[in-house]
Amino acid sequence: MIDLTVYPLQLERTIKRCQERGIIIPTFEQMIDPERIPAEIRAKLHHVGLWDVHPINLFRITWKNEPVVKGGGYGRVNFIELPSSLTGVKARILGLVGKWFPTGAHKVGATFGCLVPRLITGQFDPTSQKAVWPSTGNYCRGGAYVAALLACESIAILPEEMSRERFDWLARVAGEVIATPGCESNVKEIFDKCWELRRQRQDVVIFNQFDEMGNHLWHYVVTGRAIHEVFLQEMKTDDQLAGLVLSSGSAGTLGSADYLKGPFPVMKVGVGEALQCPTLLLNGFGGHRLEGIGDKHVPWIHNVRNTDMVIAIDDNQALRLLRLFNEPTGRRYLLKQHVPESIVNALDVLGISSLGNLISAIKMAKYYEFDEHDLIFTVFTDSMELYGSRLAELRQSWGAYSEIQAARDFEVLQQIESDHLLECSYYDRKRIHNLKYYTWIEQQQKELAELNQQWFEHRTYWADIHASFEQIDALITDFNKRTKLLA
Repeated sequence: MIDLTVYPLQLERTIKRCQERGIIIPTFEQMIDPERIPAEIRAKLHHVGLWDVHPINLFRITWKNEPVVKGGGYGRVNFIELPSSLTGVKARILGLVGKWFPTGAHKVGATFGCLVPRLITGQFDPTSQKAVWPSTGNYCRGGAYVAALLACESIAILPEEMSRERFDWLARVAGEVIATPGCESNVKEIFDKCWELRRQRQDVVIFNQFDEMGNHLWHYVVTGRAIHEVFLQEMKTDDQLAGLVLSSGSAGTLGSADYLKGPFPVMKVGVGEALQCPTLLLNGFGGHRLEGIGDKHVPWIHNVRNTDMVIAIDDNQALRLLRLFNEPTGRRYLLKQHVPESIVNALDVLGISSLGNLISAIKMAKYYEFDEHDLIFTVFTDSMELYGSRLAELRQSWGAYSEIQAARDFEVLQQIESDHLLECSYYDRKRIHNLKYYTWIEQQQKELAELNQQWFEHRTYWADIHASFEQIDALITDFNKRTKLLA
């Protein structure tokens, strides 16, 4: 649950720190609708770059940033719709674009949802404590960035086999960077490092994206409404929001599914994972190359009750699309296949996990035989800006990219099948939920009573979490009043 107990003495120190550093904290309501942001703050953004380590960029934690690298204001939700000429299905597939958040990924929102409630209640002291961000990539980047904007020191933890771009950027922003053994699926090694830090140091606070309900809450409040808004904007007569497909990862983005199940109760929710590590599908294990999808466990914050389908993605397919979408020869071939030039030129907004989400959406569309009146939403978490080294590695290991290879890869895309998936029954969901026991009760010292609450008292359990955002906004508003920076 989200603890909002206030610690007055520590809160006073935090208020003073923010007052000295000129830090104003946005509310959830302002992230949903940036028009609520004071005009003087919006004016200051015109002089600040999207990735600048400047506290004013807290107000760019929204899906509605103008898609420019510096000086942008706000507009509509950033998204892209991929046409049937590319996807090979009749259903309309739309993805929210994470590239236009600071750091180039929406994880800054999740980290805001985790850190800010602790700051505005005095539970975290930026004058004496460090925020630890265990992650498989973008979350620790987002955490280090948001912490820097809030004048907090941070420690980033991620697997040593993640892309070089992540490590290079973190070296400039995070106070400490710790590389743990393994690849994307080696999450337990990250958890073990967190326990080691707890035992050895008194100045650390762990913000574990896999069990922090602030991660779930931010996506419930902000991402869920952004998807709803795009649907209302783009729907035509007889259209329906038929599906939402997201990667398992930390399960934070799946918080948006809880919101959307309200207005769209028959909508299908699909959860993607790597075929090479089919934990949800087969209680399986293994290593894979879909950066952005942590696994070999079920995140504590995953509301499994709302999961309708589990979809496994072959990481080899995603890497083949990586080349098709980004190699010049691949793009020229797509144009020959009558994919609109505007879409071809925008395909670099899809990073590796985004390609996995696209494959999952195609599989869902084919399984349910969705047609042109069915809209499937997903999230394109980050862009190719974070994977240039991966593309270079593929060139080196697989050779130069030819038109023949582009034709083969396009055929792979067009012939994606509805295989390696499971439409979940009640007991399929319960099986997946029960897997939480082994990670969270046996290893991470969670309470069995709360695990049972998540399942047997699911309506009130999750509703109480969702309702807390109004109290958080009230605490943020009071915090800003006490710093007197908006006066």
